[in-house]
Amino acid sequence: MNPVEKALWFVESHFGSDLALADIAQAGGVSRFHLTRAFSAATGRSVMQYVRGRRLSEAAKALSSGARDILSVALDAGYNSHEAFTRAFRDEFGLTPETVRAQGNCKSIPLVGPIRMHEELRIELESPQIVRGERMLIAGLGERYSCQSSAGIPSQWQRFLPHFGYIAGQIGRTAYGVCCNSDDAENFDYVCGAEVEHFSGIPSEWRCLRIPEQTYAVFVQRDHISSIRATWNMIWNQWLPNSNYEVVDAPDFERYGENFKSSTGAGGFEIWIPIHTGQLA
Repeated sequence: MNPVEKALWFVESHFGSDLALADIAQAGGVSRFHLTRAFSAATGRSVMQYVRGRRLSEAAKALSSGARDILSVALDAGYNSHEAFTRAFRDEFGLTPETVRAQGNCKSIPLVGPIRMHEELRIELESPQIVRGERMLIAGLGERYSCQSSAGIPSQWQRFLPHFGYIAGQIGRTAYGVCCNSDDAENFDYVCGAEVEHFSGIPSEWRCLRIPEQTYAVFVQRDHISSIRATWNMIWNQWLPNSNYEVVDAPDFERYGENFKSSTGAGGFEIWIPIHTGQLA
């Protein structure tokens, strides 16, 4: 089982108890940082949002079946008070627990069911090269995303590409998609950018990133850009757990060279994952 499959089993076996991200990561055998990235790549969801969704979905089923005591349902779902449960329930479903109990069914509720891993996310992955990446300055358009909102990244590229080739101090014709500043809730910054010689002349509303010298595992994907989620999934859930390397909590990035065609999505791309210099024992 890969880390996400282990995490899913653990969540399904314990979501009625007081679960923390650290507990789930430990069950998956990886760090919290690793699990948040792996879970997002495999499922498109945040770990803790999934836990909350599963708890409240089971609570909704109990309420729709006519549970008399809402507080007991709340306690079974891991909430210490009726008020906290009602607030979370309304945030999740847009209805109160009392409304769901009164209507006697869950037809209007977007329940969160157990996740099953999709076979289409399992692809062949070429062995990476381990390289020492040089220091870089990246300038471009940046946005903050959650797992749910990351579908907006392609439109961010559409806004950036007309500027590509006309950026002050741009070096070469390689574009970068940099992921950085992630948190335990699986929110992260994504920057569409180019390498530059300096930050002079960069628009004030753009993001400027300093990428330090770092050792990377570099994965080459020769397929269409539509394979990118499956590629990320295989890196986080197959290669890294089975390697002797540990990921560094630092920016990782997609690299789109001159052969990549933004108009068709063909031409291949690379994914650079920062790793510790020394292998694990």
